[in-house]
Amino acid sequence: MKRETVKCDEIPLPISRIGLGSWAIGGWMWGGSDEAESIRTIQHAVDIGINLIDTAPVYGFGRSEEIVGKALAAAGRRDKTVLATKVALEWVDRNVYRNSTPERIREEIEDSLRRLRTDRIDLYQVHWPDPLVSIEDVAETLLELKREGKILALGVSNYSPEQMEAWRRVAPLHSTQPPYNIFEREIETDVLPYALEHKLLVLSYGAICRGLLSGNMRSDRKFDGDDLRLSDPKFQQPRFAQYLKAANKLGQYAWENHGKSLLAFAIRWILDRGETMTALWGARKANQLDAAEEAFGWKLSAGDYTEVDKILHETITNPVGPEFMAPPQREPVAV
Repeated sequence: MKRETVKCDEIPLPISRIGLGSWAIGGWMWGGSDEAESIRTIQHAVDIGINLIDTAPVYGFGRSEEIVGKALAAAGRRDKTVLATKVALEWVDRNVYRNSTPERIREEIEDSLRRLRTDRIDLYQVHWPDPLVSIEDVAETLLELKREGKILALGVSNYSPEQMEAWRRVAPLHSTQPPYNIFEREIETDVLPYALEHKLLVLSYGAICRGLLSGNMRSDRKFDGDDLRLSDPKFQQPRFAQYLKAANKLGQYAWENHGKSLLAFAIRWILDRGETMTALWGARKANQLDAAEEAFGWKLSAGDYTEVDKILHETITNPVGPEFMAPPQREPVAV
């Protein structure tokens, strides 16, 4: 299966422009996960050419990394993979906080290497900025890890252009990972232009907006347990009905004009924003990945982007972004 790829000079393998996001595989905030099915999904992704696997320690509090490590240890798949993980979130009793101190980063890199069963991480990303630690200090810590051979490329997630610029004064920056999809487009005013100008690899998370752009979401869908969609404003009425109406119209447009599914259209919409764009897709079953084939071999036109904007304007009266997912910062220590 032919794949589109993008290159990062620090990483020896070409990187697939669709990546497998493994938050849901960790189970936390997604109603649990099936380990055997998760392993099959990861292995199938690599076998069909999706070699970018993105995870994080906080996904399932280590569980996602453990599953990814187990999956890639089989049949030599680790060396066929561009393995991306993150750092600088800590958790206490399942409450998550930002922590970018050098001590925390040093602790996390060793834990991640162990869980992932690897001697290096291809792309190491700071998960969220920590207001209590300077960007320059964080960048210097990751640069030290790179010099030690524990990581290859340096990335950030959820950083502003100003924060990325501060980083680049101290250390190289190879990637940024922001939330980005047809429904969540705040980065178009700042992060995206900056990333494309500086040729950063853009790992767009939430590519199908937590299922809204999958083509399978229905109005009677129920969410329970710790499912994060219970706190996502898009999944609360009356917005839920509006987003579903928009998704239906987008799906109809994709089929009538391109003969493609909504899911493939939503991924292509991201990829055609720039040559360094990638889309992270949180598939949970191996057979879901087969739809990735539809996203390749064609492109969107300027008219397609205009029509998407028109559909959103006609259907969603009060759009909201992904702000609800931001973890709190730590409390400053009294001195």
